[in-house]
Amino acid sequence: MSSQLAATAKAMVAPGKGILAADESTGTANKRFAPLNIEQTEEKRRQYRQMLFTAPHFGDYISGVILYDETIRQSADDGRTFVKVLQDDNSLPGIKLDTGTKPLALGGPGELVTEGLDGLAKRVEEYVALGAKFAKWRAVIAIDDGIPTDALLLANAHALARYAAICQAGGLVPIVEPEVLCDGEHSKHSIEKSFEVHERALRIQFEQLAALNVRFEEMVLKPSFVIPGQKSGQKVSAQEIADATVTVLLRWVPASVGGVAFLSGGQGDEEATINLNEVNVIAQQRRAPWNLTFSYGRALQHPSLTKWNGSADNVKAAQAELIHRAKANGLASLGKYTPDFEKEKSLVLT
Repeated sequence: MSSQLAATAKAMVAPGKGILAADESTGTANKRFAPLNIEQTEEKRRQYRQMLFTAPHFGDYISGVILYDETIRQSADDGRTFVKVLQDDNSLPGIKLDTGTKPLALGGPGELVTEGLDGLAKRVEEYVALGAKFAKWRAVIAIDDGIPTDALLLANAHALARYAAICQAGGLVPIVEPEVLCDGEHSKHSIEKSFEVHERALRIQFEQLAALNVRFEEMVLKPSFVIPGQKSGQKVSAQEIADATVTVLLRWVPASVGGVAFLSGGQGDEEATINLNEVNVIAQQRRAPWNLTFSYGRALQHPSLTKWNGSADNVKAAQAELIHRAKANGLASLGKYTPDFEKEKSLVLT
């Protein structure tokens, strides 16, 4: 199983490809439908995911898709399960395993710990039977006065490590996602502060993974970029973001890790692509040992969702938007993206 999981991890971060995060909960999906006046039903959510997964050339740029429990059990109009749809296009099906966040007992103000370990081994077994090849678990780390505390970082890192160990034992590649949030109100959330917190988080995370015998080559790390908080007022270049991000990864992420797939974390569609590209340019210069790609949700889906707007008449146009963004990020994962690409809409869907 070990070599199989390592091969799956490598496939998830294959050159020029990345992961689509389509694991929004029912509530989150409905919140994204609401401003567009799209009916908030299971059937509409199925139609939306079908539009995404059946886009022509999907598998050329999307190595895998993180699914939600509802979605992994659904099927396309032609009767194929969504798992089969993805497999037929050489894209790996994955599953979200955490059950959300709760306040950390005796933690700092506003600190949240991710839950979902109870019964996890049985859920892993069920999802493997449904066809899942990898999984995702997200921890959230906020920056504010006095936080994150070491207690928060340790609690989330330990939970992520336990999840990862259970996944590997059950046959899934774990995506380990310790997200440093950038959307808080704190004015002191500078890029320097972000760098410091990323260092603390990644150091503790890999200590916990090692302590629980998680095999690094059989996992994918999903980190945030080292960026200033959105309310900090600090302006930095993509090159500064890339320099800080690659530096912190080289310091604290073992070379044996199967790959790195960044989250977009509230960045704009093109902003997330530009930052990924600059990270890869610098990583290549410094001979970083991992493939660095994307695992984006909104930064991939937003243009497509807006174009689709709940109408079957808009499916082809919406799919074109998705593939355009996926191709842009695929180029960025190679360090070959330029903003001129946005003028092209170069991929013609047939």
